[in-house]
Amino acid sequence: MMSGFDNSQKSMAVVLEKAKKLKLLILDVDGVLTDGRLFFDNDGTEYKCFHARDGHGIKLLRQTGVEVAVISGRNSNSVALRMKNLGIEHVYQGHENKLRAFAELLEKTGCTFEQVAHVGDDLLDLPVMTRVGLAIAVNDANFAVKERADWCTTLPGGQGAVREVCDLIMQAQGTFDKVLDSYLK
Repeated sequence: MMSGFDNSQKSMAVVLEKAKKLKLLILDVDGVLTDGRLFFDNDGTEYKCFHARDGHGIKLLRQTGVEVAVISGRNSNSVALRMKNLGIEHVYQGHENKLRAFAELLEKTGCTFEQVAHVGDDLLDLPVMTRVGLAIAVNDANFAVKERADWCTTLPGGQGAVREVCDLIMQAQGTFDKVLDSYLK
């Protein structure tokens, strides 16, 4: 039923039980919402590539009542524009110390640690990932991140991994079928 699970990870029942409790999904940007590559033109303008399915998954998940936030170590205008387009209000950029942004998010949303999932790919994500209810690594994450994740996606960052996460949460919370039915009518 769920993709991204193998025998080296925690049991799928545990992952689904944790996902049922979620009220907030926190995403890293470079390596999670993008494939991690950075493109610059000759004037220093930065470009990022986002996957449309990830964006649609975020919109669907938000419709079910789960909030989505972004914490990134880098600053980027393209991230600000994409998150505005997706309706994500909680956007923290330039936060190499992601714990400060995480603490602020908990205060703003009123969520407990157990009600939060974090998707990461590199060592900067570990301080938050090790404190949330559900820690998720993208398929091409650093090995140390994957070892500490509750669940790993089958797809790499920037190529549909976030959509996998959104689908998993909706399936665990019993909202996926309602979302699907809205497209089948």
